[in-house]
Amino acid sequence: MERLGIALGSGLSPDQIVRCVQLAEECGYDSAWIVEGHGGDQFSLLTACALATKKIRLGTAISSVFVRTAPTVAMAAACVDYFSKGRFVLGLGSSHKVQVEPEHGQVYTKPLERVRDYVTIVRRLLRDGRISYCGATVTIADFQLWFRPLRQELPIYLAAVFPQMLQLAGEIAQGVLLVWMAPSYMQFVAEQIAIGAGRAGRKLGDIQLASLLPASVSGDEKAAFDALRPVAAFYLGTFPRYRKMLAGAGFADEAARVQELWKSGDQANAAASVSDALIETVTIAGSPARCRQRLAAYRAAGLQLPILMPAASGPESEPQVMAAIRGCAPNS
Repeated sequence: MERLGIALGSGLSPDQIVRCVQLAEECGYDSAWIVEGHGGDQFSLLTACALATKKIRLGTAISSVFVRTAPTVAMAAACVDYFSKGRFVLGLGSSHKVQVEPEHGQVYTKPLERVRDYVTIVRRLLRDGRISYCGATVTIADFQLWFRPLRQELPIYLAAVFPQMLQLAGEIAQGVLLVWMAPSYMQFVAEQIAIGAGRAGRKLGDIQLASLLPASVSGDEKAAFDALRPVAAFYLGTFPRYRKMLAGAGFADEAARVQELWKSGDQANAAASVSDALIETVTIAGSPARCRQRLAAYRAAGLQLPILMPAASGPESEPQVMAAIRGCAPNS
């Protein structure tokens, strides 16, 4: 059976997230991922999901290396892995300067080096139970775990979209987590990951290629596309990284126009300026049958683990997400 994941967090309360993950497990999903942001503490939510499920893998997508210390991440990961009986995947990433500094009050510097430091610290601490470390961005005099992790080695996936981080994922990670990616981008992704893998004596096949795919599943195609326009406008208007990525996908003028409207405070027109072509290129939108076709296109391009990230807002968020889970369910 082809693997499919679900990413949750935005627009859902903690109890709704647990119910959606339970449904995803019933429907045969490979994994459930909690996104970073304002939707609640990832590790608390994943612990609740772990206690309410039996088989589905559980991951962070992603945990920022700028808002928690590396030992804190290691302890949290080990705890979720314990409660899930070995089903946890640690997704790590650098997040964004426009989030880290104004929202968390932390200095954003040397993201590539910091991700490498965090991966090293987490792995050594889980393996050895104690660490002293002096890296490019993190120095730890001495930290000791006071419990033995269920697993001394956890799978670590890195959020990446551009060459340096993709190569780092190929060098040190078990997987990569992409987002806002067109199927045509997969060849570039594979090439960059293979470069990093080669440096470490690894193969491309050692790294799972996964991507969060913004999704809206509805028999009303216009409604499905419309639900994703504000999401795309938010990403284009807020994050330079994704604006650059979508510009490279052929939407440079549109990305600039949406950003200008978003920065001016005109969010409604920013969303209205997101074209059907952009939604069609980098999201999963439409009827269940159409969404399955899009998933097949991503898989044909080399994506091994598509992860649906349903757009949901307001009092109907939970039914909207559950409709997406059921509409694309691997078991159906």
